[in-house]
Amino acid sequence: MEKIDWTSLRRRITINKPLDVLYNAWTSQAQMETWFLEKAQYFDKSGEARKPDEPIQKGDAFIWKWHNWDFDEKGEILEANGRDRISFTFGNGGIVHVELKYFNSATEVMLTQEEIPTDEKSKMNYYVGCSTGWTFWMANLKAWLEHGVLLHAKGLSQADTTDLVNS
Repeated sequence: MEKIDWTSLRRRITINKPLDVLYNAWTSQAQMETWFLEKAQYFDKSGEARKPDEPIQKGDAFIWKWHNWDFDEKGEILEANGRDRISFTFGNGGIVHVELKYFNSATEVMLTQEEIPTDEKSKMNYYVGCSTGWTFWMANLKAWLEHGVLLHAKGLSQADTTDLVNS
């Protein structure tokens, strides 16, 4: 039996859109708030808030508010090269790298989360939780960009989404 490396995980998806479309989806407040986050705020090195369509830059600070979860994530953009690489801190869950590669009229999105803590609680919360979370959110990104469909119930509380499922 192969031993699991609890310190990192990798998810990959191919999306039938040009590379610059994918890069913009990961690097603007307005787009992150469409497919991934309830609220995203980015601040340059001087503390000035970026405009919703302004691309993030290396060294930017951020505050993210998750859908249906009363928690704000604070972090830093470690890399945003303007083309095909984005990296950011991910709270206690380590560091996330997003690499984009264009080929055959599509863009491959390779997401790697590393430096995940290995205590038992972190294995479940970060390795397992983030693994399933990234799988969903990357599928949501693909559905949105390729078909104009969002898979999450945007703007609804957890109680509202539970009511929808049970009705």
